[in-house]
Amino acid sequence: MSLQSHLAELERRHMALQREIEKEELHPAVDELKLHELKRRKLVLKDEISKLRQAADKEMVH
Repeated sequence: MSLQSHLAELERRHMALQREIEKEELHPAVDELKLHELKRRKLVLKDEISKLRQAADKEMVH
């Protein structure tokens, strides 16, 4: 899998988690544990995306 396709997949998963978070927040009885876990997973993906973008930027400079 190329770096660009890997980044695209991570971004797709990040957006899917965002939609799931928004959906969960709409429920009258929000499951705080589930919401916390979704947000944690989204943050992990965001960090991974950032690291890969930095690595890609360094490759382009060299």
